[in-house]
Amino acid sequence: MGLLARSVDFLFGGPKVGGALGDRLAAWLRLPRADLDVPHARVRYVVVDAETTGLDLHSDRLIALGAVGVQRGTIVLDDGFDAVLKQAQASTDANILIHGIGGATQLGGRDPAHALLDFLAYTGKAPLVAFRAEFDRVMLERAMRDVLGVPLGLPFVDLAFLLPALFQGTTCDSLDEWVAHFGGDIAVRHHALGDAYATAQLLLIALAAADAAGMESPAQLLATQKAQRWLGTRR
Repeated sequence: MGLLARSVDFLFGGPKVGGALGDRLAAWLRLPRADLDVPHARVRYVVVDAETTGLDLHSDRLIALGAVGVQRGTIVLDDGFDAVLKQAQASTDANILIHGIGGATQLGGRDPAHALLDFLAYTGKAPLVAFRAEFDRVMLERAMRDVLGVPLGLPFVDLAFLLPALFQGTTCDSLDEWVAHFGGDIAVRHHALGDAYATAQLLLIALAAADAAGMESPAQLLATQKAQRWLGTRR
């Protein structure tokens, strides 16, 4: 076991799954990191959205994950992921009104360890994309730590920072506003897979604009995003 793997075990207490599940987790951990310096056309991006019991990053729980693959400037319609994680108790009625995942569906969801391992198998080590990605990143990291005992540790491209940099002067703030600005429509809002698909449409627009501006790789997107974050520039 390498120094990095030993450090991860020390910080997180080691994997919390064994047997076949542990083997699946170990296989994912062994995957090489994605090359972030290659052109966008050679990258598989995974656009992800999380639905949760609320907006508290410290106490709320992950309810559902939706994801869509983007490759070669195209949303790959048969490259998607959608799962509801089994909850010990359903979220509040007010929360259910937002995401529409009823109490019975939450209580009858998939075992969290199996669902998260399926998500890792689906994602591999691809760079992830979200709108207001910090929320999705923290909720996913918490679920990984609590259920599997290891960090996710994948790079997150945040369109809430990138779009204002690529389309300066635009006054859009929310996901809905950006989609409407480009003439799109979100058929199903606050559904993990539906929101991931809407975000994937924005990613295609962002990648085309990034290529035109000379930001031709994931690494350059992340560097621009870091600069925007440092400047406090986000709509």
